[in-house]
Amino acid sequence: MHIGGRRGLAVGAVIGAIVAVAGCGHAAARATAETAPSGAQAITDMAGAAPSKGAACVFVKPDGAQKFGHVGWGFKVPGTGRWVYGAVENPSEKLYTPPGGDIGAWHAEGSYGRMLSEMSTDAHYPGTSEHPYSRYRCTKSSTHEVNRARAMVSKVEARGFLVGVDPRTGKLTSRDCLDATYDVLRAYRTQHLTPAPKLSVPNVWVEELWGWSDQQLTPR
Repeated sequence: MHIGGRRGLAVGAVIGAIVAVAGCGHAAARATAETAPSGAQAITDMAGAAPSKGAACVFVKPDGAQKFGHVGWGFKVPGTGRWVYGAVENPSEKLYTPPGGDIGAWHAEGSYGRMLSEMSTDAHYPGTSEHPYSRYRCTKSSTHEVNRARAMVSKVEARGFLVGVDPRTGKLTSRDCLDATYDVLRAYRTQHLTPAPKLSVPNVWVEELWGWSDQQLTPR
């Protein structure tokens, strides 16, 4: 079933709520995802981008979370050739973990090549995943605020995990891997970043990153 556009995000949110999927855990069955470059607007040379320019990436496990998808993030530190990258993995697959609990949050910093290598092998957490990141989408960005993005990394790592009804407010909402990825890249002021309403399905949102590169990620 294909779900596209803004309506797709809304429908996907309802589906995610109904089936109560923790949108960042690891599914039991393994699947294979085939992806292709997005076309003329694909951006393939992120490592060689102008040193003063910003850039951002989204890393994808298409068959994670019962095939609803799982995502992580990366952003460039202009003028250094280094990237900050990470994710909220939610290895327990619980729909709710209170602030300060173990949600499998991690981040690291290194070169573009090191980032791709470590994301492709789940080098940081959990390290033995049956679903390593197998796809990544990137974009260049003339706007960037590294300090704001770093501060957001700390925030998303400490705020816990949620997909469903917030026990504190009684509202249906989320604080999952997609929310973490979106909030970090939004704080970075990434250009061409598609909005991610609460309870959106990661695989649906990834398809709506218009103009971003689209490449397979294999262990390296």
